[in-house]
Amino acid sequence: MSQLEDKVIVVTGAGAGVGKAIAIEAARQGAKVIVNDLGVNIDGSGGSAGPAQQTVDEIIAEGGTAAANTDSVAEWDSAQKIIQQALDLYGKIDGIVNNAGNLRDVIFHKMTEEEFDAVLRVHLKGSWNVSRAAAPHFKAQEGGAMVHMTSTSGLIGNFGQVNYCAAKMGIVGMSKAIALDMERFNVRSNCIAPFAFTRMVGTIPTDTPDGAERMKINMRLEAAKIAPFTLALLSDSAKDVTGQIFGVRNNEIYLFSQPRPIRSAHTSEGWTVQSCVERAIPMLKGSFFPLDKSRDVFTWDPV
Repeated sequence: MSQLEDKVIVVTGAGAGVGKAIAIEAARQGAKVIVNDLGVNIDGSGGSAGPAQQTVDEIIAEGGTAAANTDSVAEWDSAQKIIQQALDLYGKIDGIVNNAGNLRDVIFHKMTEEEFDAVLRVHLKGSWNVSRAAAPHFKAQEGGAMVHMTSTSGLIGNFGQVNYCAAKMGIVGMSKAIALDMERFNVRSNCIAPFAFTRMVGTIPTDTPDGAERMKINMRLEAAKIAPFTLALLSDSAKDVTGQIFGVRNNEIYLFSQPRPIRSAHTSEGWTVQSCVERAIPMLKGSFFPLDKSRDVFTWDPV
């Protein structure tokens, strides 16, 4: 059964990896797809219409319907053009997958403003731009769905990725706010933290035993495995699912917790700096989280 029959879906960063797999499977499920990709390398170099068109060619070869788009999600006007292309070609927009991404991995005290801004512009601002461009159309038709790609780097933490972690955690907050604001219009917004071997994962250094071992595990994480759950969230069958954070890794699907108070310290006298040091911090300390990185939490082999 086709879950997305006659729907129009925009997938950003769909020239390769996770985005490409999502676009191809969306077409298989009956959707008309706008395949967006700048065609640049993950470090920002290069640039070509090729990757987006290659994905489109594969979709058409299978009998699907798709069109390539090379506009930048990082620019407001360009993001508007992405959504407008869907409207011009197919008459509507039903769902978006904010998947486009880049990396500028640098340890915090050496990171430049450009390296920080470059990642925020694509991941966080790009997700906002495309979502905001689609929002009036979703509101008018009283329906629509968004899936935003977050990361365990933001949810848990990672080394040398202040920009990426900030962007991916920002996407979580953005998605929840969209879900709250747009609920009255039957518009849904969810996040997925994908585990997959892609152009971005391929930049992980392998010049240490730990790095080499991580790469062996990462190479077994199939990008195509992310597509089914992503598209399930865009389907009408998931009309009651919104404001959630999921993870997908090969054959596993996770539901992540969201921040809630887990312990409190109270005094009837009011806190002072001294009493905070002597009483509040010791009372809370037993529930502190360790300084984990993503790989400390997800250390076992994927299923």
